[in-house]
Amino acid sequence: MSRYRHARVSLAALAATTALLVTGIPVIAQASPSPSAGGAAPQAATNRAQLFADANRTLAATAQSLGLGSQEKLVVKDAMRDADGTRHTRYERTYGGLPVLGGDLVVHQTAAGATKGVDRASTASLNGLSTSPKLAAPKAQAAALATEAGSKVETAPRLVVFAAKGTPKLAWETVVSGKQKDGTPSRLHVVTDATTGEVLSKVEGIETGTGQGVFVGNVNIGTTLSGSTYQMKDNTRGGMYTTNMNNGTSGNGTLFTKSTDTWGNGQVSNKESAAVDAHYGVAATWDFYKNTFGRNGIRNDGVGAYSRVHYDTGYVNAFWDDSCFCMTYGDGQGDTHPLTEIDVAGHEMSHGVTAATANLNYSGESGGLNEATSDIMGTMVEFYANLPSDTPDYLIGELININGDGTPLRYMDKPSKDGQSADSWYSGVGNLDVHYSSGIANHFFYLLAEGSGAKVINGVSYNSPTVNNITVTGIGRDKAAAIWYRALTTYMTSTTDYAAARTATLSAATDLYGAGSTEYNQVATAWAGVNVGSLPSGGVTVTSPGNQSTALNASVNLQVKATGGTGALTYSATGLPTGLSISSSGLITGTATAAGTYNVTVTAKDSSGKSGSASFTWTVSGGGGGGCTPAQLLGNPGFESGSSSWTASSGVVDNSSSEAAHSGSYKAWLDGYGSSHTDSLSQTVTIPAGCKATLSFWLHIDTAESGSTAYDKLAVQVNGTTLKTYSNADAAAGYQQRTFDLSAYAGQTVTLKFTGTEDSSLQTSFVIDDTSVQTG
Repeated sequence: MSRYRHARVSLAALAATTALLVTGIPVIAQASPSPSAGGAAPQAATNRAQLFADANRTLAATAQSLGLGSQEKLVVKDAMRDADGTRHTRYERTYGGLPVLGGDLVVHQTAAGATKGVDRASTASLNGLSTSPKLAAPKAQAAALATEAGSKVETAPRLVVFAAKGTPKLAWETVVSGKQKDGTPSRLHVVTDATTGEVLSKVEGIETGTGQGVFVGNVNIGTTLSGSTYQMKDNTRGGMYTTNMNNGTSGNGTLFTKSTDTWGNGQVSNKESAAVDAHYGVAATWDFYKNTFGRNGIRNDGVGAYSRVHYDTGYVNAFWDDSCFCMTYGDGQGDTHPLTEIDVAGHEMSHGVTAATANLNYSGESGGLNEATSDIMGTMVEFYANLPSDTPDYLIGELININGDGTPLRYMDKPSKDGQSADSWYSGVGNLDVHYSSGIANHFFYLLAEGSGAKVINGVSYNSPTVNNITVTGIGRDKAAAIWYRALTTYMTSTTDYAAARTATLSAATDLYGAGSTEYNQVATAWAGVNVGSLPSGGVTVTSPGNQSTALNASVNLQVKATGGTGALTYSATGLPTGLSISSSGLITGTATAAGTYNVTVTAKDSSGKSGSASFTWTVSGGGGGGCTPAQLLGNPGFESGSSSWTASSGVVDNSSSEAAHSGSYKAWLDGYGSSHTDSLSQTVTIPAGCKATLSFWLHIDTAESGSTAYDKLAVQVNGTTLKTYSNADAAAGYQQRTFDLSAYAGQTVTLKFTGTEDSSLQTSFVIDDTSVQTG
C-alpha cells in the first residue's frame, strides 16, 4: 500500500473510477487501490476456493464419519480456516436427491483433519423415510395459496424433506408471492406435508427494516465513467450500484447516470439525493465487514449487492431480498422521508450475510436472532461510519419518527420501551413477530458491549435492567461484535434458538479470548441477564485492578469492579495498606500512611450470598529520594534500529524522506494513505515499584483534511486505557513534545500502544519519534 502526503487517490485509481463531490447527502469516498490491497482479495479468494475444493474431495468420507445414511449427501455451502489451521465447513444436505430443510450442519476440524465437533440444525435420523409423496403437487400448491389471501404462485411445489422441527417428513415447498400489510412484497415459503396435506411451516423470504435518509453536506462516493456518462456504480466494492424504481414495484429499476460527476442537492425532491445516501450506506457496510472481519462482500465472494430507491408510493419500510441480492428503500410517509439511514443499509445487507452463513429461519426464535443480527451489525456500521449528523447510538430508527412523537423504533438497552419487544426470554417468545422477539438478542448485545445500569454514551442516556438485577460489565462493542460475528458464521445453523445462540457465542468467546476468560464469563453473564442460561460458575467475578503502587502519604482513589450475582453487590477487603478503606460499592480511598508491601484481597458478595474475590499486592514506597534509580525503560526509543523492541504494523517504522524524523533517520509513521486504514505501534515495559515514571514522545501531525472535525485519529493507550486521542484537527507544522505521568503504574508491567485510524478519504499522517518512559 502506498502513502501519499496531501493526496486523495492515485492517478491509477482515477483512471479506473472517480470520486465525486456531492451536495447535501453523505457518501463514502472510494479508497485508492494499492499493491498490497489489490493482492489481498485474489489470495483470499484462492484460499477459499482451495477450502471448497478440499471439502468437495472428501464429501463421501465426511458423510460416513458423521453417520449419515446411504441416501444422504453433503453439499458445501461455505468454508473458513482459522490462523491455527482449524477448519469450519458449512454443509447443506440432500436425501435421495431431495433438499433437506433444516439439514444444514457445520463441521469443525483440526489442521490435521481430525473432527473437533459438529453443529447440526437437526439431529433427527432420516433413515427409512419414503421419498414417494401421497399428496400430489397441485394439492400442495392449493394449500399454499390458501394460507395467504390474494397470493399467486412464485415457484411451483418442489419435493423436500422437512427436518427443521420434530420428526422429519417428506413435504412440498411452495413459494407464493403477494403483499404484506405495510406494502412490503411477500415471498412466503409454505411447506406442506406430502402425506397428510398439513401445513408444516410458513417462512417469509423478504426480510425488512426501517430508517431515514441522512443529509450532511459535501461528501464523496465511488462512480464509474463509461464513455462520457457517469454511472452510480462502484467497481472498487464488487461493482455495487444504485437504481431508481421511480415509484414502481417490479423489476431492477434504472441505473442512475448523468453527464456530470455531481449528484444530489440534499433535498428529498431531488431523486439523486436518496440514491447517493443509499450508495454511501452500501459502501460503509462493505468497508465495515471487510476492515473489521476480512469479509469480502456479503457472500464473501467479492460481489457487491445493489440498491433500489424510490420503491412504490408512500412505502414506509425497506427490505432485503436474497433472490435478487438487493436492498430496496421506500420514501416513507408522503414520499418525504426516504428510509436510507446508514444503519438501514447495514441492517439490510446483514440479512444477506446471515443468508450466506447460518441462514437463520425467518420465524420463531431463529427469526428473532436473524432480525437481531441485522440490528446489531447495522448499529456497528453506524458506529463505524461515525457520521456527525447521525451520532452513533443503540437506538434503532431514531431519526425516522415513525411513531410521530420523536421516539425510536427500537431500543437495544431496554427493548420493551417500544411497547412490544421482549427484554428477556420466556417460553412463548418465539410466537412474537421476529422484530419483537429480536429484543432478547439486542438486549444481550447491548449488555455485553456496554454493561447494565444507567450510563450516558455519545450524549444518549441508557438504563439497561437485567433479570434478577444481575450486574453485567461490558467488554466493549468491538469484542462483542467479534463474538457475535464468529458465532453466526462458525457455529449457528438455520434452526438455532436462544439457548443454542448462547452456546454458539460461548464457543466463539472461547475461540477468540479463551475458555474462562473475562470475555467468556461476560457472555454467560449477559445471557443470564436476559434469562437465557445461568451465570458462569462461581456467580460473582471480581476484576483484579492489578498490582498497585502508591507513594507514602499519597491519597488513593481506586474503584474495584465485579460482575454477575443477583441483586446489588457488596464489597469488602482484607490486607489494605494502613490508612486505606473500601466502601460497600468497591471504592478504595484514603491516605497511605505506612510503607511496605501489602497482600490485598477484595471480595464482592451478592444478595443470595454468592461471592467472588480478587487478590493483588499493594506497595507503599517510603519517602525521601534514592529509592528509585533513574532509567529510560523503552528499547530503541528513536527507532534507529528499525522495528527492534517494538511491535508495529508493516511499514510503520521507516526512514523515507516523505516525512522527516525528529532526529536521526528513522521514525514511526502511522497512516497517511488517504483511505480506510489502521496502523499500530506498541512496546511493553515494567515500571519499578516506588518509582515515578513519565512518558514522552515527539509527535508531528500532517493532514490533507480541513476544519475541526476529527476524521482521522491517533489513540495513545497504556494497558488499554486511553491517555489522549489526537486527530487531524491537531495538525501543526513540525514536531511537538507530548508528556504523560505514568507514576500510577509503578510496580506493574504495562503496554504502551499507539493506534492510528484513518477514514476513507484525505490522508492524515501521525509521525512519532524520540520516545521515552523515564523513571526517577
